[in-house]
Amino acid sequence: MWLGGGAGGGAKTAFLRYFSRKCALNLRKINPKVPPQEASSIAEGLYNIIKQHGPLTVSNTWNHVKEAGISGLNSKTHMKIMLKWMRGRKMLKQFCNHVGSSKKFLHCTLPEEPQTDLPKISLDLKLRTEKSSTKRRQ
Repeated sequence: MWLGGGAGGGAKTAFLRYFSRKCALNLRKINPKVPPQEASSIAEGLYNIIKQHGPLTVSNTWNHVKEAGISGLNSKTHMKIMLKWMRGRKMLKQFCNHVGSSKKFLHCTLPEEPQTDLPKISLDLKLRTEKSSTKRRQ
């Protein structure tokens, strides 16, 4: 009766579809398997490599890491764990590229917000306060 057809069949299928989805993994709880200081230095090296060479696959990232000689990375599997840890910390973004019938997953850096906007705002505020103070004196 509950899963049978009828007038409310669309609502039932939507309900089942919604609750049958898997929960998203909590990427912040991933253990980088190294001390926090070492994890941050490894993450900085990986971030710089991905930022310099653009969106990279895992295998291309591993090739660049071997060339750069980042200390602390033991294996390709350890690098994958570090990349997942960095995604959880919102340092990297992963997107999918469809190539024919297969998929390629690429890592890229998140766009950085320009820091030049902050001084402009503070200069505008200073100019406004100076203008208002000169008006009061006259």
